[in-house]
Amino acid sequence: MQSDVPASSLPPNDNERSALRKRLREQRAALSAPERIAASQGLVAQLERIPEFLTDRRVGGYWAVAGELPLAALMSGLRERGQTWYLPVIGADRLLRFAPWRPGIAISTNGYGIPEPEHAVADLLTPEQLDLVLLPLLGFDRAGHRLGFGGGYYDRSFAFLRDRTDVGKPVLVGVGYALQEVAPITAMPWDVRLDYVATERELIDLTPPAA
Repeated sequence: MQSDVPASSLPPNDNERSALRKRLREQRAALSAPERIAASQGLVAQLERIPEFLTDRRVGGYWAVAGELPLAALMSGLRERGQTWYLPVIGADRLLRFAPWRPGIAISTNGYGIPEPEHAVADLLTPEQLDLVLLPLLGFDRAGHRLGFGGGYYDRSFAFLRDRTDVGKPVLVGVGYALQEVAPITAMPWDVRLDYVATERELIDLTPPAA
């Protein structure tokens, strides 16, 4: 399914972006459980087309909430390949760190209602220490611009990648349902570009051409 957003650029207007966020949340929430499960399985095939996803050791992801595309179908492959899965933890400075998680590690809800793994401070990684990160998308366009949830956590935390001209470390992969694609989004000065967008239907490669 494609979004019915008009094919003109989405201007950096707070009211318009808020209305679009609301509509995208509603569309996403309307998906049935079988549709979410099928999307999670389809996503695996798309992510496995990214070489780094199959080889990088420290992979950051998210715990799906509020209708986000679930990542449960990835877990068995990560374990078989010996990769470590990390989930975001929001710091007092409103920046993200990442805590390791595997089945059996307890999860608790933070003050924003987001599940986080129980962890020791020494186990946390900064964004710079990850190899690849799967970011939840609320909306995206084919140029790699993302419409987030308005909090700016990812853009602040990965600001060190903003001016890169090649594939960054970590590799940034936006994840969302195909229905979350929107018309071209006007980039904001603080936006961090994605290397890939992965949906249940396709992988959009945004990496620069090889020299």
